[in-house]
Amino acid sequence: MFGFIKKKLGLEAKESLKVRESIDRDELEDLLLEADVNYELVERVLEQLPQNINRTQLYNSLVSIFDYKANWIDYRSKQPFVEMIIGVNGAGKTTTIAKLASRYKSEGSRVLLGAADTFRAAAIEQLSRWAAKLDIPIVATKQGHDPSAVVFDAISSAKAKGIDNVLIDTAGRLHTQVNLGNELQKMVRVANKAIEGAPHRKLLIIDGTQGSSAINQALAFNEMVGIDGIIITKLDGTAKGGSILSIADELQMPIYYIGIGEKAEDLMKFDIKWYINSILDEIFTVEE
Repeated sequence: MFGFIKKKLGLEAKESLKVRESIDRDELEDLLLEADVNYELVERVLEQLPQNINRTQLYNSLVSIFDYKANWIDYRSKQPFVEMIIGVNGAGKTTTIAKLASRYKSEGSRVLLGAADTFRAAAIEQLSRWAAKLDIPIVATKQGHDPSAVVFDAISSAKAKGIDNVLIDTAGRLHTQVNLGNELQKMVRVANKAIEGAPHRKLLIIDGTQGSSAINQALAFNEMVGIDGIIITKLDGTAKGGSILSIADELQMPIYYIGIGEKAEDLMKFDIKWYINSILDEIFTVEE
């Protein structure tokens, strides 16, 4: 299950492997760039390191990228805990909502979905199918209806039914679409009217294959509504697992989960130490 990042550094599995004590800076630079680590970040990492780098030195350098103050929000801190899921079309937003719902339900929480992406009929249908599959209630309406009304109704229903977690889908939008941006801001305001302080967590879904484009989207969405954390998707289908380093360095926000497949259970809590050690396992393992 954990091998996906190891495969994404462009290193194929070998029958005969050995662990090396150090790596040359030039070779390390090539590996990190191939794994889609931002060039400027690679240069900053390398300038702190000697010509021949051992595992401990590189571990300390990479882990320091995540050494920033992040406002982590516990999804068990409120009841109902309202999360708004944001992102562009194609990032895996609706599927990620289903994965979160499945995870919460498996932990014993009562979950409700709000289909507030009324821009696309397909989005409502997709989320409704997931709700039926997971046996979770959903508040939905027809395409073209006011998404803020869905937000209010979903939260109100959750309050009345003693629901623990509310997951609200939103229309995929580009940060340059002003009207949809204003609509998203209205949805946030309406959520706060339904329950003061809601949405308690605004999660941005980032496609891990998009590199700097995803970072620019995140910065714009954060300015628009204030993003509380990130979920990085599609890491099972990319050769760019190092993009997480760039995303963390640029955004300095909590990375809550990473998506590694299409199944409901294919959502992992992000663990910094595991992630870095997975990279180092590949860098310091070579063919004999």
